[in-house]
Parts: sequence; structure tokens; C-alpha cells
Amino acid sequence: MTAVLDVLRCGADLPVARALCVLVHGRGQSPEEMQSHVLARLEAPGVAFLLPRAPGASWYAARAVDPLTPDTRAALADGLAGLHRLIGDARAAAPGLPLLLAGFSQGACLSLEYALAGRAAPDALAALTGCRVGVAGDARPENLGAGLPVYLTGSDADPWIPVEAFAEAALVLGRSRAALRTDLFPARAHEVSDAEIAMLAAMLDDMAAGRPPRMAAAR
Repeated sequence: MTAVLDVLRCGADLPVARALCVLVHGRGQSPEEMQSHVLARLEAPGVAFLLPRAPGASWYAARAVDPLTPDTRAALADGLAGLHRLIGDARAAAPGLPLLLAGFSQGACLSLEYALAGRAAPDALAALTGCRVGVAGDARPENLGAGLPVYLTGSDADPWIPVEAFAEAALVLGRSRAALRTDLFPARAHEVSDAEIAMLAAMLDDMAAGRPPRMAAAR
């Protein structure tokens, strides 16, 4: 059976929305924290937000940079199935609206894996402090649709996503021919910075206006 996720809905109502955003929280977090730490700082009129909740507040137990185990693969599969269903339901409820898949930390990693698995594609991806799940020796898909707009961020001082893992994700996205922008923020703590909030706002503004996201906000 496909996983069903509990979802916090906020922002514009679907009947009047001009864009959709699925925003995935990190390890030990909640949709409510994404609402207070990210959406409360974000000007995005006309956007309907869907914030899924991980069972037990984590999408998988391992660190993103640990080798994949059967347990981690199973937890990833459950999380990806839940996202797939949520995105499918959102598109069915609001056909034709552009959809941004975004996530922070573990949520960014899950969102990257979703896009690289070749699932029903979002119209753009924002992975805030994200990387691949697993290590180079693991069998991992690289089925990203060519030209997908992707915004990937990281920090050289992040305790969860080492800069090497950020760089590997950028390499995979480039090899997959994403329309990629990356920002590495020196000494930034494990948080969503004001510059990342501004980029999210710019991406959503473009998408709500019917344009591909230009990802041109200042660092």
C-alpha cells in the first residue's frame, strides 16, 4: 500500500492558488517548525503550501552520508512513496499549476532522492542544505529530467551535510543536466538563511506568474 502522509496545509486555498509548494521538514522537525521558521519569513501570495509530516519526526534513521543499509533503503522507499502520492494528489486537485518541491536538511535530501529517482517530476526543486543519501559505492538512481530548475545550498560549517557531500550532489545534478544554481554559504549555521528565503520567494514568484524560475536572487 502506498504511504499516506499527514499534511499541514497553509497559504492560498487551492481554488485560487497560482502555484503549489511541497515543503519537506528535516530530521527531528515538524511541519509547524517549517511554517514558523520558513513560511513566516516568506512573501509568497498565491501559493498553496503542503507540508508533509514524517512518522516519528524523521524520514530515515541514518545520517545522509552513511552507507545505505536495507533499513535505510526501506525507510527511503516509504518516504518517496508518500511524496509521490502527495504530489500526485496535489496535481489532481489543482491541475495545471506549477509545483515546487522544496526541503531543508533531511527533507532536502529526501527531495533530491525523489527527483533523481525519476518519479512524477516537480516543475522545480529547492534543496536547502541537501545532498544524496548514501555513499559513492551505493547503487543510486540518476534519473533526473534534463533541464529541471534546481537550487542547491550548503555550508562549509554544517554539522550534518559535509561540503564534500554537497559537492557530490552538485556533480550528480550537473551530470543529469539540471538547470542548476548552487550557493555555498561560508560559516552558515544549520538553518535557512535570509538569502535562501529570498531565493524561495523569487522562485515561487516566477512560478506563480507562469515563468520558469530564474533563480536570480542575490546571495
